[in-house]
Amino acid sequence: MKNFISDALSPPNGAYSHAVISGNFVFTAGQTGNLPETGKLIGPSITEQTEQVCKNIKTILEACGTSMEKVVKTTCFLTDMNDITAYNEVFSKYFTSKPARSTIGVKELPRNAIVEIEAVAEL
Repeated sequence: MKNFISDALSPPNGAYSHAVISGNFVFTAGQTGNLPETGKLIGPSITEQTEQVCKNIKTILEACGTSMEKVVKTTCFLTDMNDITAYNEVFSKYFTSKPARSTIGVKELPRNAIVEIEAVAEL
C-alpha cells in the first residue's frame, strides 16, 4: 500500500506528491528552496537555498511520521559544482546521520533554483 503526502507544504507545482510512503520507507520528491508560505524561491545564494530545501524536507518527513535522523539516502542536484563547499556546510547541519548521497551537477533546475534534494527515510 502507498500513501501520498501532498499537504505538508504549499501545493506541488505539478502532477506529483511531496512524498510517498511505501512499505517502511518515505520517498520525497525533489525539493527546491521555495518558501511554503508563498511558493516563491528564497534568496539567490546556495546557503539560503540549501537551508530552505533542508527545512522543506524536514517538514515533509515529519508529516510522514519520520525525521531527518532516519534519512538513509539523498540525491542532490547542483547547477554549479563550485558551490559544493558551502552546500556541504549546510547539508551536514541537517543530515547528521550521514546518509548515502549522490551529488550531480546539472545545467538547470525548475524555477531557477540552484539546488534540489530528494531523500529516502525509514519510518
